[in-house]
Amino acid sequence: MLFQGDSITDCGRDREKDTLGGGYPYFAAALFQSMYPELEATFINRGISGNRTADLVKRWDEDCLALKPDVLSILIGINDTWRGYDSNDPTSADDYYANYKEILTRTRDALGDISILILEPFVMPYPADRLAWRTDLDPKIQKARQLAREFNAVYIPLDGIFAQNSVAVPPSFWAADGVHPTAAGHALIAKCWLDAVEY
Repeated sequence: MLFQGDSITDCGRDREKDTLGGGYPYFAAALFQSMYPELEATFINRGISGNRTADLVKRWDEDCLALKPDVLSILIGINDTWRGYDSNDPTSADDYYANYKEILTRTRDALGDISILILEPFVMPYPADRLAWRTDLDPKIQKARQLAREFNAVYIPLDGIFAQNSVAVPPSFWAADGVHPTAAGHALIAKCWLDAVEY
């Protein structure tokens, strides 16, 4: 089972020791293995901090196809939005879609009908400047949903899930900077991931 994405997935993983990092991949893998020890499942994390969809396109052969996963989990998109605000280097929704579609097409062509999970990119309304990001991120979320339909992928609507769970507690409880989850935020993603994986 392969996790792909940016810093949210990376979460400090040790490249030399090939660890899962300290975020949702770690929690999800540990819980899955405790629930299904007989499967002897192997988990790999190839998330890289700062990555956008264009970066996944460049490294897809080595960091996905060569690994031949049975289950592929992808969380990508917030940096496609963020770089437009902090570096004046935007990624349009159409380019986000084209990049994402390319890696999914290459995956299907090379690996056949493997299980694919698309995790929805998200942003919390905290700090206040994150609210402006919705204009850019929302169209990308719609593209991710479209791709899930086109590729018959399992879709985990994290943006909506975090919004729902930010009614009883402040958004900062789940992500202190609006993007990078707290331990509780990572645990919530892991729980949703486990709920979506059927064995």
